[in-house]
Amino acid sequence: MDIRDAGSADIDGITAIYNDAVEHTTAIWNEVPVDAADRSEWLAARRRLGYPVLVAVDETGRVLGYASFGDWRAFDGYRHTVEHSVYVRADQRGNGIGTALMLVLIERARQIGKHVMVAAVEAGNLGSIRLHEKLGFERVGLLPQVGTKFGSWLDLAFLQLTLDQDAVADRPGETGPGREIG
Repeated sequence: MDIRDAGSADIDGITAIYNDAVEHTTAIWNEVPVDAADRSEWLAARRRLGYPVLVAVDETGRVLGYASFGDWRAFDGYRHTVEHSVYVRADQRGNGIGTALMLVLIERARQIGKHVMVAAVEAGNLGSIRLHEKLGFERVGLLPQVGTKFGSWLDLAFLQLTLDQDAVADRPGETGPGREIG
């Protein structure tokens, strides 16, 4: 298995994994599958913002899973916090692919000066919650019945990982990590 930045040749694999999650799981709270053009636009948007989209591929180049992060909220005060997603092909779950993708994704967030990574996970998805806890994420909140899919109300669990324990917040208008507050 190789983990690398996603390219246009990976779109069909990413789309298939995304749509499987839409159609068969509560990992994505959308109910309508997307086409390759949608995922291409998504990939382009992530790149424009300087955020990674990683793929795990086998020796033939087939996409086994993918992961990315983006802005958590669209306000300046949250600029050091990202929310991520990680999805693994159904027949490959439990093989360590999610862990491998997350380790690279976490390092990428650190490299660009992010302070916190947030996971928003359907509360019944114990496999995902265990994965995050194994990687050092802590449960920090639960929003009961904020979503619905397959005719059921869904609870949303929040987990977070502090990426740089020693960082100091920057002043408004400054973009670099480690700026002292006056």
